[in-house]
Amino acid sequence: MKIIRVALVALLVSVNLSAQAAEDLSKVTLVLGDQARNLRSLVEAADVMKDAPYHYRWANFQGAAPLFEAQRAGAVDTSYAGDLPVLMAASGGVPLKIIATNVGDGGSNGLVVPADSPIHSVKDLTGKEVVVSSARGSISQYLLYQALDEAGVKRDSVPVRFVLPTDASAAFNSGQIGVWATFDPYLGIAEQQGGRVLRDGKGLTTALSFVTATQASLDDPGKRAAIADFTQRLEKARKWAISHPEAYNNVYAQLTRLKPQDAQKITARISHGIRPVTPDDIAKVQEVSNLFSELKILPNAVNVQAITDRTVFNAAP
Repeated sequence: MKIIRVALVALLVSVNLSAQAAEDLSKVTLVLGDQARNLRSLVEAADVMKDAPYHYRWANFQGAAPLFEAQRAGAVDTSYAGDLPVLMAASGGVPLKIIATNVGDGGSNGLVVPADSPIHSVKDLTGKEVVVSSARGSISQYLLYQALDEAGVKRDSVPVRFVLPTDASAAFNSGQIGVWATFDPYLGIAEQQGGRVLRDGKGLTTALSFVTATQASLDDPGKRAAIADFTQRLEKARKWAISHPEAYNNVYAQLTRLKPQDAQKITARISHGIRPVTPDDIAKVQEVSNLFSELKILPNAVNVQAITDRTVFNAAP
């Protein structure tokens, strides 16, 4: 009888804690940082947030640099970006933790030139200026350097200028940029305008991006629970998008104001799924961190393990 009573008390405590957590979540509001409406289009297409037990709103940014400035200021609770922008932010003192991995496609990053450009390979880039989006320490800069190394072109022989992607997109489409290192959706839009891809990121970049959360948000029990729930919904949404490419593409096209046929190439290579962070992810990104520390692009060395919290997100059943 004593064992039964103890078990009953434990059960009642568990129920009470669950009820309290639900009550707390109803008072929580998350600000979800996004780039080019990538996550918002996914979530809305999959309709996974309709019964979320907390409030949320989206904050959209054109690139990782302004997104992480917002995270530094505590204006967003979560963010979503490629491995190098996350490293750049952490190196610069943004108090974040990596909590989930998005398995991307190397084809979503590329070096692109106008259709009539005399440049036909990465080897032709010696002495040619390359515009990189969005800022120093971006995934596009990493792609450029890896492509130059692969082609045997010295990095210091290629001048680099950094331009935010929306500004660069307009300049590229009007013929003011000769070589552009960028990422989707801007890469896909450039291709639709006749741009030729010299080299994409396949085999050169990790193709990993991450959902991160601010440390302050994770230290708040209510927000931490809401963020954990959000990552599970993202995982389900990505699975849905992979299984329903046409429906996802239509919503993405609406939010980005692209024609559905123009969005298809972008949505087809946007992701292969969201999952918990693995030790292999950490090891791969640590290699990127070490390289960019050696190049003195990261202002401070980053221990990737130390900025990762693998306890927040568990794969949905």
